[in-house]
Amino acid sequence: MRDLVVVITGASGGIGAALAERVAQRGGIPVLAARREPELRAAATRCGDRALAVVADLTRREDARRVLDAAIARFGHVDVWVNNAGRGITRPVSQLTDDDVDDMMRVNLKSALYGMQTVLPHFEARGRGHIINVSSMLGRVPYAPARAAYSAAKHALNALTANLRMELRERCPAIHVSTVSPGVVATEFGVHAMHGGRDSRQLPFAQPVEEVANVIADLIEHPRADVYARPDLQSQVVAYFSAEDMAAAEGGFTPPGPPAGAAPQRRA
Repeated sequence: MRDLVVVITGASGGIGAALAERVAQRGGIPVLAARREPELRAAATRCGDRALAVVADLTRREDARRVLDAAIARFGHVDVWVNNAGRGITRPVSQLTDDDVDDMMRVNLKSALYGMQTVLPHFEARGRGHIINVSSMLGRVPYAPARAAYSAAKHALNALTANLRMELRERCPAIHVSTVSPGVVATEFGVHAMHGGRDSRQLPFAQPVEEVANVIADLIEHPRADVYARPDLQSQVVAYFSAEDMAAAEGGFTPPGPPAGAAPQRRA
């Protein structure tokens, strides 16, 4: 990863901030983008002198362009673009409002679309690059009815990611397009969800954010189309979609926990 310029959206906290630190530790150059300026500046400071912080709202196409322009102005190019900005929700389908659905699609889907469309011409001109979209296990399996609109947005993100990969396969085979699917992660995701929510850091078996950051850092160094933050998560997806009766399968699913035999993870 040495000297790779890696743009990371949603980098003021959680997975994005942890990934930026991991990129810097492995010799890369992180470009951190997010709306919360104090938290963003603090995260960039932890990444060292080469890190660049760009305050931006990635739900605005022009802000995505501004992030790319700032990275190119400082470093001359971008090697990797990680679409990580996102937000949850706590509201079942029967109670969703237009604003709920619009917000989930804007933050979790359109921000990634803007990132992909903004950086793609730059990658095409260079003949290489890597787009990584951070999705969710809820984009694969609907574990949580209260996260319905978030789940729907992540399902849509998975579809856009796969379709872009197929679009580029022939004409730009050196541009990689990847999906990352974490399960429950020990971040502030829950408390920042629309309409409130449980603190993800207090949920049983929440995966340490550093582990997820390592998975994405490994993906940068060894590109693949699709990765899961824990080895057991893929088998859960396979079991769900191979069930003869999906309704029965839904009743038997619980939120992703640790791999079999793992000790519980306790987070402060």
